[in-house]
Amino acid sequence: MNPNINKETNIIIDNPCTKPFLADCFYPDTENKYPLIVFAHGYKGYKDWGTFNLMAEEFAKAGFVFVKFNFSHNGTTLDNPTNFDDLMAFGNNNYTKEMSDYNAIIDFFYKHPKVDSTKIAIIGHSRGGGNTILQAYRDNRIKALITLAGIDNFSNRFPKKERLEEFKKNGVFYVENSRTKQQMPHYYQFYEDFIQHEKELNIQFAAQHLKKPYLIIHGTNDEAVKPNTADLLHEWSKNSELFLINEANHTFGGKEPWTKELLPEKLTIVIKKSIDFLKENL
Repeated sequence: MNPNINKETNIIIDNPCTKPFLADCFYPDTENKYPLIVFAHGYKGYKDWGTFNLMAEEFAKAGFVFVKFNFSHNGTTLDNPTNFDDLMAFGNNNYTKEMSDYNAIIDFFYKHPKVDSTKIAIIGHSRGGGNTILQAYRDNRIKALITLAGIDNFSNRFPKKERLEEFKKNGVFYVENSRTKQQMPHYYQFYEDFIQHEKELNIQFAAQHLKKPYLIIHGTNDEAVKPNTADLLHEWSKNSELFLINEANHTFGGKEPWTKELLPEKLTIVIKKSIDFLKENL
């Protein structure tokens, strides 16, 4: 019989290097301590997107403290965590800010009274997968990691060379959010920050030097991050396991909004495989 699940939602995390952001924490309602799992969303994502609450419940039922959070500059706000109300923050986001937030969230929940701090793993979806590889490489507290449709580099997330001059001249480029139809800005500091910190943001280097158990999950019908990306990550990381899900898309069947009480079939496979991997390696 599954235990009742405690849910601490919209916890404010203060990060003086960026700005305050929100996190949720799901865990079994028992006296025990449990391994900590921290989940990082991807580009144009947020902690309450689509299927993420149902996913958090499944991990908690399986005996984990599951934390999901909004990166501080993902465009959501403390007052409205499910909409992109702060496009100025979104435009001023960059990878070093995200890595600072990642470290801050682990610092905060590492000391949570329900957490067994000797057993910490991290999971990242899409762009959050890239962050997850970097965090796992640099953080000795992390014992295992999982990427879901994870990316293999940050450099190709910028305009191609012929458009970089236009980007520099205008100071901004826009990407349409296909769901909300908002024009999402990226200010030129995004590129400048990446160039300044390119060495420490090298996902390939981090993957090649990882010695921790690493599960790579990818869908064969991923339209956003091609499946051969997973092959590369698996080739680079010597202690990795590659798990392909036939006909799964980038979100493993999830979408925003998700109004059903049950998870999509492909995401259920993702969660079961992830739980088995974490129980074996934590």
